[in-house]
Amino acid sequence: YEAPHRLRDTLGELLDALGDRPVAVCRELTKLNEEVLRCTLREAIAHFLDVEPRGEFVLVIAGASGENTVDHPADPAEHVAFYERAGLTRKDAIKAAAKDRAMAKGEFYKLLVDSAEE
Repeated sequence: YEAPHRLRDTLGELLDALGDRPVAVCRELTKLNEEVLRCTLREAIAHFLDVEPRGEFVLVIAGASGENTVDHPADPAEHVAFYERAGLTRKDAIKAAAKDRAMAKGEFYKLLVDSAEE
């Protein structure tokens, strides 16, 4: 759900974070003036630069493709620090970084310790 005064900013943030994915921008769902705009995030931004957003919006964004589209820091310590800055505990940050790299937590921890000793 997104309010009309935040819609443009939200679409821009989504484009920055996720890339130019397909999106359905739904307005006034279940109401008489219901509208659905199906396009890409970039096209939605262009549309709402010309058209003033009005009403309540729901955004439905396509998921990531089968390939890994998230870049993570190459350095294991920076990877853990990223999650710690996001508010995770050290233990949970290590677990999340290991999952990103498709590694067992213990295997990632060893990599983390080894990189710190270098």
